[in-house]
Amino acid sequence: MAFDDLEAELALLVNQMTDPPEDLHELYLRISEKLNEYKALGLPLPDDFVRVEKELEAYFAETERAAKPKA
Repeated sequence: MAFDDLEAELALLVNQMTDPPEDLHELYLRISEKLNEYKALGLPLPDDFVRVEKELEAYFAETERAAKPKA
């Protein structure tokens, strides 16, 4: 995929983040997929997407910990 195509897809993701999908897992997967494409092409990763990916990972980890029954 060409760099311009990746930039366009990331711009689309940014636009969707202003009106995010109800399913945060879907958003996380889409961001991770785009970041993996950048990595595969050896391109620099957009800092804001890396940050959002990490924040979502932390959110999911915390949600999972909170959902586990306490012994």
